[in-house]
Amino acid sequence: MKKGLFVVVILLVTLSSCRLLRPNIMMKTPKDFKFDIPQDSISPEYRIQPNDNIDFRIFTNDGFKLIDLTSLNIASNSVNINQSLDYVVEFDGKVKLPMLGRIQIAGLTLRQAEFLLEEKYADYYVKPFIILKITNKKVFVFTGNSDKANIVLLANDETNVLQALATAGGITNDGKAYKIKLLRGELKNPQVFLFDLSTIEGIKKAGMTLQSNDIIYVEPVPRIGKSLVAEIAPYVSLLSSILIIITFSRTFQ
Repeated sequence: MKKGLFVVVILLVTLSSCRLLRPNIMMKTPKDFKFDIPQDSISPEYRIQPNDNIDFRIFTNDGFKLIDLTSLNIASNSVNINQSLDYVVEFDGKVKLPMLGRIQIAGLTLRQAEFLLEEKYADYYVKPFIILKITNKKVFVFTGNSDKANIVLLANDETNVLQALATAGGITNDGKAYKIKLLRGELKNPQVFLFDLSTIEGIKKAGMTLQSNDIIYVEPVPRIGKSLVAEIAPYVSLLSSILIIITFSRTFQ
């Protein structure tokens, strides 16, 4: 009987072994997976993405007196100062603006987009002066074995991987500094970058500018002991109950 119970325990452990060692690991990649390599030619500036919310302001005369023409009230012949309007970059990378209609701006830096719109609005205003700001930039950060994900707002247009990790609280004691993944783009076919922050050379590569909706994942060190106890505990309890029942059954025979 004891030998049979021992065999049952071994089988239970074997069946659950795939979860025991790495129960909370996400974003696994095959051993021969080819990660994307950050290029030196990547712009250090943030580039506008679909679904970005754009804070849009337009002024005339190269911004003289910073009078906002978008809030002009023809009937009362009055203007409001420093009023801004919000627009969303649509799924195809275009934004719908007054008088211009839909304009392609995804992939441009804010400076490039401002120059483009100033050229377009020159047909309507004298020396137009454009100010653009993105208000909803964020990245998602998973640090080690933490049970919570962090949403980091990109207040700075040049926020990089190191800065985002620092804002999220850094790497936990059981996080692998040498195995940090960054996913970018459509989840169906994202770019996947791998960073090794355990070396100076790896830290240099982590200066890559983040884009809105990037996902940073710090792979955790497996908690084998804790996972093993948590997984086996229900089975041990069940076997203990069976042993008690068998013992009582033999007693009354």
